[in-house]
Amino acid sequence: MTSEAIMESDLSPLVACTISRDVQNFDLLIEDMEAALGESWGDLGFAEAKAFFNQPEAEALEFVAIAIDESDEEKLVMLGEIIEASKEKGIKVILIAEDVSPAALHQLLRQGADEFVPYPLPEGELMAAIARLQEPEPEPMPMAAPVSAAASEGNRNGVLIAVHGLAGGTGATTLAVNLAWELCTIQKEDAPKVCIIDLDLQFGAVSTYLDLQRREAVYEMLTDTDGMDDDVFKQALVGYEDKLSVLTAPPEMLPLDLISSEDVNAVLDMARRHFDYVVVDMPSTLVSWSEAVLNAAHVYFATLELDMRSAQNTLRLKRALQAEELPVEKLRYALNRGPKFTDLSGKSRVKLLEESLDISIEVQLPDGGKPVVQAADHGMPLAEAAAKNPLRKEIAKLAASIHQHGQDEAQAA
Repeated sequence: MTSEAIMESDLSPLVACTISRDVQNFDLLIEDMEAALGESWGDLGFAEAKAFFNQPEAEALEFVAIAIDESDEEKLVMLGEIIEASKEKGIKVILIAEDVSPAALHQLLRQGADEFVPYPLPEGELMAAIARLQEPEPEPMPMAAPVSAAASEGNRNGVLIAVHGLAGGTGATTLAVNLAWELCTIQKEDAPKVCIIDLDLQFGAVSTYLDLQRREAVYEMLTDTDGMDDDVFKQALVGYEDKLSVLTAPPEMLPLDLISSEDVNAVLDMARRHFDYVVVDMPSTLVSWSEAVLNAAHVYFATLELDMRSAQNTLRLKRALQAEELPVEKLRYALNRGPKFTDLSGKSRVKLLEESLDISIEVQLPDGGKPVVQAADHGMPLAEAAAKNPLRKEIAKLAASIHQHGQDEAQAA
């Protein structure tokens, strides 16, 4: 269907348009559009697209499919303007590209394209992209105990966030440390008070990731929680950059059953009274007091990777929690080294993993590469060592989502 047909059509309203230099160069796109939408779509050239968005015929548009190849890279400014104009009208954008450089593709995606599909179109991928555009926005992550900026010292009732690695190397400590840092630096004025607690008594690495000394006072406090008061708790903490408070793992490797559920609850209750957010880095091993943290946590992240060991451990953890009638629904799965935006095969594997384990992966963390390891070796959060790293950006978005949800809950209360 040509642009002239768009202007002259008196049939049912158009729900989509292709936008290209010449749609005949993308014959597979024409076939897929007809299969998906029948006659309810039209075609526009680059020059007329922005003007058409202001026409009455464009009011029913749900999405546009912008099709480009390498010869269109010189028109990136115009293409960006088309994407921005469509977003202003509330129209979703599918970007279809053939032999386009990664830099050009990245620029257009950053300007607001919602979906990317390579050309030639993989079988059924356009239909899948359209279906994703029509999915409702996800509900915000459930959370309790909203943050109150006016909370007084020792009476804050902070949000407890636990992070549990389902296998070694799945980024649990990286997520815990950087999430805590993003939360405590999320705003300059009246920033939240944040504490991170390392409960991996044997191999805890939070102190290493932040280049902090482990304190003997931690061991003394954990082995005598009955005598713990505000002063004892504060003496066990160590500060990082005067913004983040850290309860490190003890200096010596200790048995995980050295402490009980009562000890853990006492420490968590004390921390929540003094901080707006308490992030707990859990050992990967399940112990007697794991139940205490799971029950107390408002959000319990379980990190995994796209491999068989993570899949098997996830299944075993679910079975263990269900056997003890523990709240398995609290688990929020975070996929480390998730597939890139253009990795269709990886996305299919993620979907298969979700279906086979009957879980929903709510957070996908990109592979940050060597800068992640280098930041940890230098004892710095990613925001300080590599602010533009994709992993840092995703964790910052996660922190902003958590904080905004807490603020909304506080205003509604």
